[in-house]
Amino acid sequence: MTEHAFAPFVRTLGRGKRARRSLTREEAREAMQAILDGDVEDIQLGAFLMLLRVKEETPDELAGFLDACRPACYQALGELPAVDLDWPSYAGKKKHHPWYLLATVLLAANGIRTLLHGGPAHTPNRVYTDALLPKLGLPVADTVTQAQAHLETHGLAYLPLEQFCSPLSRMLTLRHFLGLRSPINTLARSLNPAQAPLSMQSVFHPAYIELHQGAAALAGDQDLLLFKGEGGELEIRPDARTQIQGIRHGQALQSAVLDSTIPRQTPPDAPSAETLLKVWRGETRDEYGEQAVISTVAVALWGLDKADSLQSALKEAAALWEKRDKKRL
Repeated sequence: MTEHAFAPFVRTLGRGKRARRSLTREEAREAMQAILDGDVEDIQLGAFLMLLRVKEETPDELAGFLDACRPACYQALGELPAVDLDWPSYAGKKKHHPWYLLATVLLAANGIRTLLHGGPAHTPNRVYTDALLPKLGLPVADTVTQAQAHLETHGLAYLPLEQFCSPLSRMLTLRHFLGLRSPINTLARSLNPAQAPLSMQSVFHPAYIELHQGAAALAGDQDLLLFKGEGGELEIRPDARTQIQGIRHGQALQSAVLDSTIPRQTPPDAPSAETLLKVWRGETRDEYGEQAVISTVAVALWGLDKADSLQSALKEAAALWEKRDKKRL
């Protein structure tokens, strides 16, 4: 019997401690291309993803995966109008309200055209962006054409991963069967499918920042901001010190810092879009939420060169928040 063409990739990762090794960038590209083309059996895919998970993927492997996936994304989104900001949203919310959504609305209201993208719900007890947006009166695109219309109308669109790289969407759902997240969670965040000039990415654990930054540098990305966001979403915690790293104007950004602006808060443990609406409309105040929105918007403004420092960006974001159109939501 002839060996399956994908077997060498599994073998490379799965040999004994002394014989196994990471994939080269080109091997990673070839492996991911085979997955995208449907030339891999499910048993091979599960083994491949979990071996990577245990070993932990390298920047070269992630860059190779991007080499395979990004052309497919670009082709799928070829008709999409230019966007300013890439906003991956794959973590979901568990304890705090989804304040990051108000940040995207505030940015869009001030001319920052933003594409959100995310995958199917894959972790129990978390609420995801595609379930939250309709509660704010904002649509979720079912097609690229709809996303184009939403960008034109709202300056903001959410497009599911299924619509521009469907094999990755399916792989995210394997968490139900494997019991663990896989490298696909990292990969999906790194796609920047609309080729926005700035991508912001959040991580669950600071250790992943080096991986994201290294792969982005290998891929030639010019502007990428990385930080540990609340619950893994792109949301600054105003009650914690946040280090921002990444790539700025083609150069490695060692670290920029946002200090906490309020004391440590106890989360409500029940994410609510209704609370967001009340705060946006000025019907109630929430210091944590308002500061989370302002701080998150500030990072985007700074990354887009709308402010010359994080501190001036914070002042600009606070001013935008105060003069927001409360009837927009």
